[in-house]
Amino acid sequence: MAAAYGWEILPHPAHSSDLAPSDFHLFGPLKRHLGGMAFETEDDLIGELRNWFDNLDVDFFRVGINSLLSRRQKCIDLHGDYVEK
Repeated sequence: MAAAYGWEILPHPAHSSDLAPSDFHLFGPLKRHLGGMAFETEDDLIGELRNWFDNLDVDFFRVGINSLLSRRQKCIDLHGDYVEK
């Protein structure tokens, strides 16, 4: 899929907490959105997730991708040393 968009897939450095995919800025806002909600079925949860994703602005993803790029560059510049947020 990446090739279809002209993207280059870069390897993830082993044991890099600075560039962990789980650190992507998506998870904080998603956690806040779902906080306090209860779902009776998995389908209810999936429906809420789809609704949330459908209503995100494209800039939300652009900012997240750009922040990963800048953090990766900081890590490269520091030769893999710890990168503060």
